[in-house]
Amino acid sequence: MKGILTYMKRDFLKWYRGRVAVVSALIMPAAWLIFVGLALPVQFTGNYLDFITPGILVMTMLSAGLSGGALLMFDKILGFLNKFLALPTPRSSILVGKILFITGRGLIQTTIILFIALLIGATLMSPVQYLLTYVVLFLFGVLISAFATTIALYLDDHDSYSAFSTMISMPLFFTSSALMPYEVMPAWLATLARLNPLSFAIDAVREIGSGVIPSLPVILLVVISAVILGICMSVFRRVTI
Repeated sequence: MKGILTYMKRDFLKWYRGRVAVVSALIMPAAWLIFVGLALPVQFTGNYLDFITPGILVMTMLSAGLSGGALLMFDKILGFLNKFLALPTPRSSILVGKILFITGRGLIQTTIILFIALLIGATLMSPVQYLLTYVVLFLFGVLISAFATTIALYLDDHDSYSAFSTMISMPLFFTSSALMPYEVMPAWLATLARLNPLSFAIDAVREIGSGVIPSLPVILLVVISAVILGICMSVFRRVTI
């Protein structure tokens, strides 16, 4: 645990010192929340702000996770990763510390977005509902962080990783249940949305908000997270710089 916490502390200090990046990471989800959640006239749901907020929270975790892969890419390019690999600390500590940092950073960002949502009219939930919401976001954060880190290990330069993250981020978001319920989607889009891991997390948060325990979405998130994390661990153990 000491090694994991050391790597997490290193990344949190680096993130804290880059205040422009801290603020800029919140601009897009906050804009979606305000300009879409408040301005878009939607007839298929009562309070559209309550409907879209889970999608924006998950999108924030998605952005944090994908940008976290870039951190590992920079460590590779600048030569830090090969120095970390030469240390006596187990390799798994490096990877787990990186994934927990990326996930923790995403949770901090979603907390700010959630606070903005409450300020502009989202429904206040109970403490237990918020706790369960953070559990779902944590699971999704681990999933996307492990996925992004695995891709970063395979790619050789930052431009390639940036192109990859840009290529998948918006398609993943728009083919999820973030903006509209399945019932009003075209059949082909509803099929894609039901298979999208983002939808598992979004639907789980929505069910929590309505007072339902989201058993199936959480189980799916746990299974997928375990598989992706296992693949990431296997790749990282074999990596050479």
